[in-house]
Amino acid sequence: MLVYLHGLNSSSRSVKAGLLREHLAPFEVLAVDYAPHRPDEAIARLSRFFEDLQPQRPAVIGSSMGGFYGQYLARQFPFSHLFMINPALTPWTFVGERIGETQTTANGEQYVFTPALAERLRQYAIESPCDGTPTTLFLDRGDEVIDYRIAERLYADCGRLLIWDGGDHAFQHMDPAMEILRDHLNSMTTAQGDDSK
Repeated sequence: MLVYLHGLNSSSRSVKAGLLREHLAPFEVLAVDYAPHRPDEAIARLSRFFEDLQPQRPAVIGSSMGGFYGQYLARQFPFSHLFMINPALTPWTFVGERIGETQTTANGEQYVFTPALAERLRQYAIESPCDGTPTTLFLDRGDEVIDYRIAERLYADCGRLLIWDGGDHAFQHMDPAMEILRDHLNSMTTAQGDDSK
């Protein structure tokens, strides 16, 4: 099983979610709607979601802000692996640069970047990700929203880093990423089969 966590103004019906379902079939791909711009509510919603999945150990893939929340939740719940696409690992920095700007979510809700939002996000940061949580990062050097070097630096000593030239924040290298995801899901299936013997 793979769980997809969408980005800031996206939803479970995003293009990436659709691609994952299409290309990783017959593996189950779940996508959950939550409000990334309301951090406490987002964590509560996602925590309930992962509590309901136990005792399963899903693989999780988070895009942008989905990576940020996935990073935190991987320390609260048993994930088989955390994958992140162009993750926003220090989101208060770009929120801080856009204080006062109005954003619109995929469902049409409007909100404003505020200092309070930036500070609420900080409490879900991971100070040191090198704690043994298995993690793979998919990064485009051409990401125009988030400097890929932030994630590269944070995970240099403990993550599997796959970095492509070019691309953008939407991420233009889903095909090779999909093969890596499929390999992991296949390995999970094989391991579960061995455990049942």
